[in-house]
Amino acid sequence: MSSIAMDIKPKKHYEILDGLRGVAAILVVIFHIFEAFNEGSRFKQIINHGYLAVDFFFLLSGFVVAYAYDDRWGKLTQWEFYKRRLIRLQPMVIMGMIIGAIFYYFQASNVFPQIAGMEVWKVILTMVIGFTLLPIPPSLEIRGWGEMHPLDGPAWSLFFEYIGNILYALFFRKFSNTVLTIFVLIFAGMLINLTVFGPKGDVIGGWSLNLEQMNIGFTRLLYPFFAGVLLSRLGKLIHIKGAFWVCSILILVIFSIPRIGDENSLWMNGLYESFCIIVLFPLIVAIGAGGEIKNPLSLKICKALGDISYPIYIIHYPLIYWYMAWVIDNKVTLKEGYPLGIGVLVASIVIALLCLKFYDEPVRNRLTNKFLRRKVS
Repeated sequence: MSSIAMDIKPKKHYEILDGLRGVAAILVVIFHIFEAFNEGSRFKQIINHGYLAVDFFFLLSGFVVAYAYDDRWGKLTQWEFYKRRLIRLQPMVIMGMIIGAIFYYFQASNVFPQIAGMEVWKVILTMVIGFTLLPIPPSLEIRGWGEMHPLDGPAWSLFFEYIGNILYALFFRKFSNTVLTIFVLIFAGMLINLTVFGPKGDVIGGWSLNLEQMNIGFTRLLYPFFAGVLLSRLGKLIHIKGAFWVCSILILVIFSIPRIGDENSLWMNGLYESFCIIVLFPLIVAIGAGGEIKNPLSLKICKALGDISYPIYIIHYPLIYWYMAWVIDNKVTLKEGYPLGIGVLVASIVIALLCLKFYDEPVRNRLTNKFLRRKVS
């Protein structure tokens, strides 16, 4: 009896989208470096809207997942889909937690006062739980910020990324474009309600296991992820010259715009963020997916940025915890602290490259060969 070969041939890569993911990931690192100097105020933050990278990543993920799998469900079971996503994402989740545990005690400071007296077994337990991406409640959190992943804060977005993938596999892949459009419009309304009519005027949040933060996390996930799915299905791409560079500049400008309005007009900033997520991000993805790269140098840049985009995103924050503690404890100014900030950026890139070449790629190749490739018998 023959079994179906599960070697599904990969489709064409959208090199520009890979490159844009890398641009956004590096800007996230820079945003977090500057965050050490904002004195606890979003109004003083440089690259003020860098946190919107998460929402951009969700939209990219929805687009790419739909492009890769929408027409393959006749050859693919749900479990095989989940295996593919786990193999793609989980190895670096584990590495991010290990790096977070290694750096944890170096972050002991007035910013994180409980680190110095924290029992090692609690750190190890947190790391092991982090390997699974299961969220930790604030009552068991070992840092003091209430994060669901206190060793590697950005892992919260991977938790929601997995939820998006599960919802897609269980339900949304089966919806017609009309039904999907209705859901996307509902999700857009939820996003506007959070940002324009909500108490903060932004989408910041999603990283704690409580009702308020879960609401923010799901709201941030649902519109961009499934708008990406819809955009992929509709295939309405935009073809312009220099698409990668145009889109990169747009991302830089969107992230760098200062906070709009003040404490008495928070809705203005919320309106800006809603416009970026609902309109501009799909526009950027449509341009990126519709563009072509003919210049070999630009192609290499996009590939390099795409390769490090996920590793640098998931491993950089343990260094940020340490840098932030050093800046705040020593009352370091931006002028005094920017050289070490550059060092943090460079170190993040180097560590990401090392993880990619010597861990992530070999592990994913081995897991792919073991769990996904079955020969016809």
